[in-house]
Amino acid sequence: MKSAVYTGDQKFLIEERIASKPSQDEVQLKIAFCGICGTDMHVYHGMMDKRVTTHRVIGHECSAVVHQVGENVKNFSVGDHVVVRPLVPEGECHACSSGYEHICSNLKFLGLDCDGAFQEIWNVPATTLHKIPQGIELAHAALVEPLAVACHDVTRSRLKSGEDVLVIGGGPIGLLIAMVSQHKGANVIISEVQEARIKLARSLGFDVMNPLQDNMEAEINKRTNNKGADVIFEVSGSAAGVDSMTSFAAVRARIVMVAIHGEKRAVDLFSFFWRELELMGARVYTGIDYDEAIELIASGKIDCNKLITNIVDLPNIQNAFDAIDNAQDSVKSLIRCNLEER
Repeated sequence: MKSAVYTGDQKFLIEERIASKPSQDEVQLKIAFCGICGTDMHVYHGMMDKRVTTHRVIGHECSAVVHQVGENVKNFSVGDHVVVRPLVPEGECHACSSGYEHICSNLKFLGLDCDGAFQEIWNVPATTLHKIPQGIELAHAALVEPLAVACHDVTRSRLKSGEDVLVIGGGPIGLLIAMVSQHKGANVIISEVQEARIKLARSLGFDVMNPLQDNMEAEINKRTNNKGADVIFEVSGSAAGVDSMTSFAAVRARIVMVAIHGEKRAVDLFSFFWRELELMGARVYTGIDYDEAIELIASGKIDCNKLITNIVDLPNIQNAFDAIDNAQDSVKSLIRCNLEER
């Protein structure tokens, strides 16, 4: 089987490996498609070498077909179409005992802490799998993982129908948050500076503003009856995004921190006091979020085709990563891990 191995210094090597049999509690998958996400790009840039090390198969946003099952596995059969929720909690920490296994203190993330999905065959614990309806295209199913992130973020916000939402950052996750929020009845505004992303968001029917060009305060007040946004998602990862999240918040607004900020930011704490704002973190997803994401795609409520920028065959994975690094208009690039999925 072919595996794309990250070797450091922004390089991947295609290796021929022998697929091992699944253990008694594992399922062997034939990977159909796997998306390239922001975390994968961090690995590519060497920002996670201490954790990932080199000579690692990364990738986790995948769809697959069951190829073999371990002897203890009863819920899956050969030929099932599945997606992987790539979290393996320890099960014994305080978070796990409180029912928050997705933020386990010793969480193992498949595709980072062990080999992942950029390969033809992958063995995973059966507990990480979700079946998908046969009617979902496997390319579309590769969007379940990032869509589950968005579902989790929106759930954390306690969003109600009719509320005004500001999404700061119109990249892949920002767009998905906007889609989920709109599906739940919210009035959505997206703040984005890249023209290609602005164009795509508008083609999806969203109200988009560019803070480098627009008077954000005046425009948001116009759209929210001068009160500001009820829910704000900070997805940009920028200092300007942190400033915006308090500047345009309504009284008692809920702010969800979606982005990973690699450095400490100055935060307007006075606004939290004065307007009784809430700030909450949102990390990865739960099984319920996965089920919601699968239903949204199965029902056609998410326009997957507009989100998939291109599909690249596994042997050309190096070109795919290099292209994303140089592109301004990429939303979601997929790697086709088995060529029969053409």
